[in-house]
Amino acid sequence: MVDRPRRGRQRPHNEPDPAGTAPRRAALRLVDAILRRGDPLDVAMHAAAQGLTGADRAFAVAIASETLRWMVDIDALIDGATAQILPDDVKSRAVLRIALAQLLVLKSPAHAVVSTALPLVAGGPRRLVHAILSRAQQEQWQLPERATLPLPTAERWAEQWGLPMVEAAEAAWSAPPPIDLSFAVEPGADEWPDAISLAPRHRRLPRGQAVEAMPGYAAGGWWVQDLAATLPAQLLGAGDGRTVLDLCAAPGGKTMQLAAAGWNVVAVDVSAKRLERLGANLARTALAAGIVHADIRSWTPAAPADAVLLDAPCSATGIFRRHPDVLHRIEQRQIDEMAALQRDLLDRAATWVKPGGTLVYATCSLERAEGEEQVAAFLDRNPAWRVVPVEPTELPDGIDPDTHGFVRTRPGLLVEAGGLDGFFVARLLAP
Repeated sequence: MVDRPRRGRQRPHNEPDPAGTAPRRAALRLVDAILRRGDPLDVAMHAAAQGLTGADRAFAVAIASETLRWMVDIDALIDGATAQILPDDVKSRAVLRIALAQLLVLKSPAHAVVSTALPLVAGGPRRLVHAILSRAQQEQWQLPERATLPLPTAERWAEQWGLPMVEAAEAAWSAPPPIDLSFAVEPGADEWPDAISLAPRHRRLPRGQAVEAMPGYAAGGWWVQDLAATLPAQLLGAGDGRTVLDLCAAPGGKTMQLAAAGWNVVAVDVSAKRLERLGANLARTALAAGIVHADIRSWTPAAPADAVLLDAPCSATGIFRRHPDVLHRIEQRQIDEMAALQRDLLDRAATWVKPGGTLVYATCSLERAEGEEQVAAFLDRNPAWRVVPVEPTELPDGIDPDTHGFVRTRPGLLVEAGGLDGFFVARLLAP
C-alpha cells in the first residue's frame, strides 16, 4: 500500500500515536495481508497483531472482519465522494475502508476514528482522508441493508444456485452469525434458558458472549460448532464401540461428536498446531480419541475401519458468515485446485473402509465442484459404491435432503432462527 507524499502539514516523526491507534494499525495490516497476499484472516492475525493485548487483538479482528464484510459498499461510498481515483492498493483507500467500517458498522466514536486514521496515512493524502471522513459524518452516510457480495462470487453463485440464493447470501453475510453449542449429553430442560434448540444436544445463543466465560466451559460439557457442521458426524449414528477414521479432523468438533456417540475414533490431521487444539478440546470435554499427526496423502491406517469421515480441505466458501475474508480470497483457480485434491483424498479414503462400511464425505463449501460434482465423479469411477440416502428424520427441522439423498445447506435455510453455514454431505456404502 503506497501513496505519493502530498503537500501540507506532516505529522512529526517523534509525535506519539493517539491512544487506540495500535489495533487500527493491526487491522490495516490484516486487511492488506488478506487482499494482497491472499492470507486467511487467522493466519494473517499472528503476524499483524503481535504485541497487542487480548482486547486490542479482538478489536483489530472486528475492524478487519467488518471492513471485509462491507467492503464493496464502503468502496462505493468512497468512490462517490471524490473525483480523485484511489487505486485499490493505495494506503489512503485502505485507511478509509477501515475507518468507515468503524464509523458505519461498529459505531465507534467519530473523534477516535479520525484521530487514529490520520497517522495511518503516513506520507499520504491526510487532507483527503480527513475530508471524506468529515463528509461521512456531516451527511450521515449509511450502508445498505444487505452487504453486497464481491462480483466474482455473486456471478459464480448465481450461475450455480440462482439469484435468490445470492440475495439470501448477502442477507446472511450482513451480520456475524449466532453461537451454536454441541453437547456430549442433552442438557436439562431448565438449563440455558436464553438459548434455542434446533437439534438434539444443540443450543443456539445470540452472538456477543465470550465463549470462555459462558457457563460450563471449564466443565467441558459442550463445544462451539455450527449446526451445519454437526451433520456429517450425526449421519454416522451411534458407534457402539466400532472404529471410525476422522480425517482432516482438527480442531475436533466432529471428533468430539463421534466420541460422545460411542465411536472408537482415530483423528488424523496434517497440522500439528491444529491438533494441539484438538487435544486441548478433548482434555476439556473428557472425551477420548486417538490422535495421529499425518498427511493422509501418504499415511495409511493399520487396518480398514467400520466408517470413515472425510471432512475434506476445501475453499471454505460455506463459512463466509464467520470468515468474511474467504470471499475476497477465493477464486475459481483455488476451487479447481481444491477439487483436484478432494478427488485424490476421496479415492484414498475409500480404500480404508471395510466391506459394507460407511464413508461420509463433507465440505464446508458452496461450490458444486467440491460437493455434488465431486461425489458424482467418484461414483462414476467406483460404480460398486452406493449412496445411502439421508432421510428427513435424520436432519433438523427445516433442512431436507436433496433429490439424490445428499445434504446441501446454503443461505436461506433457517433464516428466522439465525441461519447456518453452507455444507455438502454425502453418505456412501462400500461394496
